[in-house]
Amino acid sequence: MAISTKLMMRQGQALVMTPQLLQAIKLLQFSNLELSAFLHDELERNPLLEAQEGDYAPEGPAGEGAAGNGEDFGPGAASESFDGEPHEGDWARDSLAVDSATLSADLGADMSNAFEPEGPAVTAAAPREALEGAGLSATSWSGAAGGGGDDGEAPNLEAYVAARPSLHEHLGEQLALACSDPRGRLIGQAIIDGIDETGYLRESLEDIAERLGADFVETEAVLAAIQRFDPSGVGARDLAECLAIQLRERDRYDPAMQAFVANLPLVAKRDFVQLAKLCGVDMDDVADMAAELRRLDPKPGRAFGDAPIQPLVADVIVRAAADGSWHVELNSDALPKVLVNHSYAARVSAGARDADKTFISTCLQNANWLTKSLEQRSRTILKVASEIVRLQDAFLAKGVEHLRPLNLRTIADAIGMHESTVSRVTSNKYMATPRGIFELKYFFSASIATTSGGEAHSAESVRFRIKQMIDRETADDVLSDDAIVARLKAIDIDIARRTVAKYRDSLRIPSSVDRRRAKMALAREQAH
Repeated sequence: MAISTKLMMRQGQALVMTPQLLQAIKLLQFSNLELSAFLHDELERNPLLEAQEGDYAPEGPAGEGAAGNGEDFGPGAASESFDGEPHEGDWARDSLAVDSATLSADLGADMSNAFEPEGPAVTAAAPREALEGAGLSATSWSGAAGGGGDDGEAPNLEAYVAARPSLHEHLGEQLALACSDPRGRLIGQAIIDGIDETGYLRESLEDIAERLGADFVETEAVLAAIQRFDPSGVGARDLAECLAIQLRERDRYDPAMQAFVANLPLVAKRDFVQLAKLCGVDMDDVADMAAELRRLDPKPGRAFGDAPIQPLVADVIVRAAADGSWHVELNSDALPKVLVNHSYAARVSAGARDADKTFISTCLQNANWLTKSLEQRSRTILKVASEIVRLQDAFLAKGVEHLRPLNLRTIADAIGMHESTVSRVTSNKYMATPRGIFELKYFFSASIATTSGGEAHSAESVRFRIKQMIDRETADDVLSDDAIVARLKAIDIDIARRTVAKYRDSLRIPSSVDRRRAKMALAREQAH
């Protein structure tokens, strides 16, 4: 049969994921930080979108104000009760309704120059006599307050605290004082750039020398100089070198200690008998050297860790109700609100050209779809979280030992959604409970059968019981994995020894031999 090309028309149906659907799926699995970053980009891209910052925006009696030009589909409005009623009154307007004449009468001082003529009084000031006695005028005192209100709150002193130098800045200052040779400074700066936040040199010294075209011996000499900088131990290439640097500064790096540091794996295992043979000392000296090592800093750069700690913000908040039930709601502070400015769209489209009208129409359609997707995301998260709380109420009331086994299908069947949707909802989402903040995935755990055939136990609760047993051990009674299996079976938990070993490893708990050796060594140190 001859091969030929021809045009054909065929009608058919196929499932196609639209860009809007892909966006909704992406929003569902975003964490609150990722969602904020995504909405920030959308606000820059779409002129019809507006962000409502917080709940302190003034509102009129008919809901006018920051939200007056648009429609609020913000995720923060979704909760178990979906209470979207606006707060009445404006505390800022009421609290600032104090003018300079009133303050002058109350304080017995002329406060007319402490405020803008047309603005309300925003801060209470001390009498002029007291301010002038301190070398300050009323105007300068008012400005220093940073526009604080008359609620008695002090200015934020943290805003005036000098920033701490980073580790690289601290080392760079010492390098400038210790090395006057430009070539040595160049090599030293390259070495400092290769030091991580813990104080270790992560880049190979050979690579640094090759990149700079410097002699390896010269580069090694510069590194030796940097290793004498503050903090002690900085610039080390491994843990043994870091400890050795600190011990040399303390004049404690004798041959016995050198052999001790060279066998850190035995130190971790607490094999003091073998260490005593290798170091040529008795057990008491080994215990003293171990105590000396514990006083050192294995990560000397941590003191200069200036990276801000990102607090964990819960997406869902669970509170105990008066009747013994649980109230589940979304954390509105963690989810930004987005508004669609319909009035602006109408004004712009009134006298616009066809191309501009098309652009505005597209922006309006995308904005409406985004706000609806955010609303649907909030309702889905709340629905999944409420079902988790309903099934794990025993955990909330009694603790980890009562955590039930749970999988995605159970939640999906209960709320009428697909497992993949539940999986996306529980990714990078956190729930604040009276027992702490947990990731939603924490509540999903495999089941461990019982010896009697009753209700199964969750793997997380079994891990918790194993940790409890090991924490209660003494030097004379260290439990092996077989002994733990026997104790678990005594409380109706059917588990294999290899499963206990796997759970113990996941908890980073050493074997019974290492635990017994560590407890005996600790007992000898305490007795010594």
